[in-house]
Amino acid sequence: MSRRARVSPAEAGLPDGGRRRTPGLRREEVAVLAGVGVSWYQWLEQGRDITVSPQVLDSVARVLRLSPAERRHLYVLAGLNPPALEAAPEDRDMCQGLRRLIDAWMPFPAHIMDVYWNTVLYNDAASIVLGMRPDISQNCLVAFFTDPLYRARMGHWEELAPKVVAQFRSACSECPDDEGFRAVVEEAKARSAEFAELWERQDVLPGGQNRKEMEHPLVGTLVVEATQLRVPARPDLVIVMHTPLPEADTAAKLEWLVSPEGRRGAMYPVAG
Repeated sequence: MSRRARVSPAEAGLPDGGRRRTPGLRREEVAVLAGVGVSWYQWLEQGRDITVSPQVLDSVARVLRLSPAERRHLYVLAGLNPPALEAAPEDRDMCQGLRRLIDAWMPFPAHIMDVYWNTVLYNDAASIVLGMRPDISQNCLVAFFTDPLYRARMGHWEELAPKVVAQFRSACSECPDDEGFRAVVEEAKARSAEFAELWERQDVLPGGQNRKEMEHPLVGTLVVEATQLRVPARPDLVIVMHTPLPEADTAAKLEWLVSPEGRRGAMYPVAG
């Protein structure tokens, strides 16, 4: 009722119709615009035990101009599985703030991926330590299996690979009919027989934390913990922060690698 009250007839494409006792749209106007019966819509507002479908709720959400978060809330109120999170238009300009976040994580590596694990942003430490650079695949899954530099540095690669594939399958399961995920999987299969074999296992793991042991040519062993973070306002992005573990004096080595002296010895130029 509160959302119906904030939508004017003009915003809904209706004539004003003169003076109104209450602001916004009438129930019968919402029903007509959504293509449902007036009585049914009234019962919906009253929270009666009626059968609803996602298609009808989407029509109501469109008429009431609900935000992505409000649309999900409507599904929950109706007892249905909510749709996947979407970024609201007003939140799509957050990348500058997220850039500041990963730059503030220096001297530790951090990068940001979209839902398909395509690289969106990465800080200097991710370039120096993980080998992220413009001339490789910008998809983190494909790069994990095909980038010789990353693979050469990654200790226990064979142990980590099944977890990475299972976590990507878990991400795919949130959008089973999404062509973007299918395209990434097909590319990875075509370029890596190892990925194809692991994909056929159909293992699923939620994205969380992965321990990574790396051998950097300048400082030797590095041991970090990669943590995937989600920002509710930007559910289409995943932030991956690499935290040094106490082993191998990793924190001090990372600080040296991003120092002027360490940068001069880096194998690849720093991106960004």
